[in-house]
Amino acid sequence: MPYLFLVPAFLLAALSSLRLCRLAAASDPRLTTASAPNPPEARASTAEAAYLAGGPERVVDVTLLDMTGRGLLHIAHTGWTSVARPVPDTQLESEVIAALGPDGQRRTEEVRREVAVGPSVVTLARSLAEVGLAVSPGTRAAMAQAVMAVRVALLATVALGTTALATVGVRNLLTGAHESLLEPAAWFLLPLILTAGTLLMARAEFHPVTPWAAPAGQQLLRALSPGRRNPDPLTTVTFRGPRALRDARLRAGLTIRSRR
Repeated sequence: MPYLFLVPAFLLAALSSLRLCRLAAASDPRLTTASAPNPPEARASTAEAAYLAGGPERVVDVTLLDMTGRGLLHIAHTGWTSVARPVPDTQLESEVIAALGPDGQRRTEEVRREVAVGPSVVTLARSLAEVGLAVSPGTRAAMAQAVMAVRVALLATVALGTTALATVGVRNLLTGAHESLLEPAAWFLLPLILTAGTLLMARAEFHPVTPWAAPAGQQLLRALSPGRRNPDPLTTVTFRGPRALRDARLRAGLTIRSRR
């Protein structure tokens, strides 16, 4: 009887783990870095590094901070951004100005969300994925689904194993049999170890630095990272996000969220 529960546990564990391992093989640095720049010699713009480190919204945060430093914008500690001098230098900055609307001011989080899905950031993401530095949106979605499937298989194994052992226990009570619980428990340990080990592998393989960067991009970020030095605010936001800013007013202006 307990083995009726063991078969679906094995199938779920094996199929979900195989899918995730195939994605891991496709993301092997030895394969994906062949056409990518050599990290120690590579260069990346601030926007490119920001995308690899934190994704689309990090690009917008860096752009807002850079425009503020050049006197084009003003970021208030209340979470609003306003136009100070509407003279953008790039298409991305033009999109920021446009997102601020005709009144020239808007909540920073609303500007961030709009510009993050705009054409400039989308083009940047596509170009980084094409050279093997960034994970493509499709691959990232498939990876997230595969990880979720293994987690479901892990929980299902625990539930099926518990049910199987409870069934044996109840049968022993009703019939007076003395069927051991150790053997079925040992069998259920196999899919449990498989799914747990696969999840640990996924964490080590896919998220050593950031989920946005492919293995080549992760190596590039390590090469460009300021380490323990005291970087300027723009570098701080690029690699660590706005919450790492020392300036309390700027930190509040970029991180405050409106109540909904």
